[in-house]
Amino acid sequence: MAHTVHNPIAVQPSHDSSQPGSTSGGRRHRGGSFALVLALLSPLAAFAQEDTRTPSTQAASAPVPPADPALTQLLAEALETRPELRQAEAQVRAALQRVPQAGALPDPVLQLGIQNDGFNGLMIGEMEGSYFSIMASQALPFPGKRELRTEVAQLGAKATSAQVARTRLSIEAEVRRGYLDLLLVRERLVLLDRLQALWKQSADMARIRYETGEGAQSDLLRAQLELNRLRQRQLALRAEENTRVRTLNRLSGRPLEAPLPTTTRVRDLGVPELGDTEAATRDALERSPELAEQRALVAQAGQQVALARRERLPDFTVSAGVMPRGGDFPPMWQANVGVNLPIFSGSKQKRVVAESSAQAEATAHAAEALEQVLRLRVQERLIALAALRDTAAIYREGLLMQSAATAESTLTQYRVGRASFASVLEANTGIIRDEEDYLRTLADAQRLAIAQAEVSLEPVASMGGTAQSAGSMPGTGGTPSAPARGASPAGGSPGAAPASSSSMSGM
Repeated sequence: MAHTVHNPIAVQPSHDSSQPGSTSGGRRHRGGSFALVLALLSPLAAFAQEDTRTPSTQAASAPVPPADPALTQLLAEALETRPELRQAEAQVRAALQRVPQAGALPDPVLQLGIQNDGFNGLMIGEMEGSYFSIMASQALPFPGKRELRTEVAQLGAKATSAQVARTRLSIEAEVRRGYLDLLLVRERLVLLDRLQALWKQSADMARIRYETGEGAQSDLLRAQLELNRLRQRQLALRAEENTRVRTLNRLSGRPLEAPLPTTTRVRDLGVPELGDTEAATRDALERSPELAEQRALVAQAGQQVALARRERLPDFTVSAGVMPRGGDFPPMWQANVGVNLPIFSGSKQKRVVAESSAQAEATAHAAEALEQVLRLRVQERLIALAALRDTAAIYREGLLMQSAATAESTLTQYRVGRASFASVLEANTGIIRDEEDYLRTLADAQRLAIAQAEVSLEPVASMGGTAQSAGSMPGTGGTPSAPARGASPAGGSPGAAPASSSSMSGM
């Protein structure tokens, strides 16, 4: 969405009647040409002034922007419609159904039989040793085994429930990254439109100077060439914008072709604050679904060790039955109690205890390693965010103003014949290029904040020594092109942010 910036300062060209080799008619043509160049520069200078306020009027870290209604609606729709979240919730319900199963008694056994004397006929009621039998038996685990099995299943369900939190965080991060990418593409389109307008006016000026004999034909050809290149870049950005819109619509359960208007700009987001290291680390350790899952697995492993020790104790089996004999013979009955004999404990039950102990130790070490990684990722993001904050300050407090000053100085040099027309246009184009890099810096900072909110385990990509590389510092995660996630339910990594589209080279 285009944002018009008005220049409050009207720049007027100066006329030097003493300039050598000039005539009155030449001064009129030259004065008109210079006025056009200055008119072309003025909107770019005003555009640069938009983010070049002094530190006293703009803080190094912008305050938290107001909630974006479009983004809020997308997040609500995504959490309501995403099948990945419903899938995770169904898996938790399935895990909870395993809890009562784990503590249930084994099914009883019912036996029906007959005992007969001889093979010459049915002797029930005639022979004392002939009868029908109805037997029932029930296995009874050693006391304490059922409780431990229930606790193991409960802790397993608790570990599974962490996947719901991970899925929710990953969906939110995925939507936020997609929305940020859409804002960035649309703001780049605004920059491209400004550059295209500049080249159109420049082509008109170059034609006037060429027709009056003041300029070279190469200036006109250069302007026409850049216009065609800009049309190519504009088509690519429009295609990328459509792709971003459809991606967001898919994430929120909307029709893919539904329009998605936005009012927020990347420059409005500023550089977020993640707090100090201690607070950010504590927040990550408390909210990390992976760490919560791992801690539940550690507790489960401890209970599995206790259960393995209890499994060495024998189980019991009780049975009872009646045997009607018919005739004048009274019925018989019997009751039995059986017990397992762990005579192979050395190669079975004891090995299970050793295995469970080793698994518990491995799970504990895995939780420790995961906590270390979380602490590292938080500090990586804080370090990267500090660098981006300083980079954004350089853009606001110096670089953008210097770009405008360079363009103005080059224009002055061109006026006295010490610079070429191409140099003027190249200097003016530098304002757009620096502004785009500034937007990328702000977007990278927002990706870091998204990764922190997602509690992403993805590492922060190296800045590479410059903030001008597209996607040089993804938040990291998702998705990716992060998505933590903690892998994202949609296949991305948490906190991995997709690399930004290629920069408008030549701008």
